Amino acid sequence: MVQQKKKNEAVNLEEAVSKSEAFLLKNKKAIIGAIAAIIIIIAAIFAYQSLYKAPREHKAQAALFKGEQYFENDNYEMALNGDSIGFAGFLKVADEFSGTKAANLARAYAGLSLAHLGRYDEAVKELDKFNAKDQMVSPAIKGAMGNCYAQTGNLDKAVDLLMSAAKEADNTSLTPIYLRQAADIYVQQNKLDKALDAYKTIKDKYFNSYQAMDIDKYIEKVELMSK
Repeated sequence: MVQQKKKNEAVNLEEAVSKSEAFLLKNKKAIIGAIAAIIIIIAAIFAYQSLYKAPREHKAQAALFKGEQYFENDNYEMALNGDSIGFAGFLKVADEFSGTKAANLARAYAGLSLAHLGRYDEAVKELDKFNAKDQMVSPAIKGAMGNCYAQTGNLDKAVDLLMSAAKEADNTSLTPIYLRQAADIYVQQNKLDKALDAYKTIKDKYFNSYQAMDIDKYIEKVELMSK
């Protein structure tokens, strides 16, 4: 039963991410939204596990619930800072219930909310506090941080994180997304050899991914620029 559940979750993750057509440098909301979808799915796992943990974990998860609703409805300001009817906000939940899985998840939500609000430096700080060991979540958070750095103009840091996320993920769902984001940045930096390597990796290794569908035109463009 557990193994089947994990397989189903993996399929859902792959479907959610493979439909992402944009890259943050062109459409930040689409990419952050794709990463957020992964976090939301993992949240369900944490919520299930918390039912068997200490009472503090129960309280933390209950405190998180309303914020998840705000987040899913794109009400990022209220999700982050709370409302006037009892929800304290992701930032306070993370501090008040420090050490719980729900608080850890609140950090991720807070970081993504800040990214949606265009507060990228703050987003990076929150995302960096998230402790993720899962093979899907950890690179997703790292990729989100890379995209935030790209928005602030710190392209070196951005591309390093994106390439690291691509290597860590090592799957068809996430790796081609990060490789192409990184390659686009390499082109901006005029690091054409690195851009070409990233594009060709998508074509050769992740040929079944959405990103591989039109990858030849990007390869051709960089090859022409290199002449």
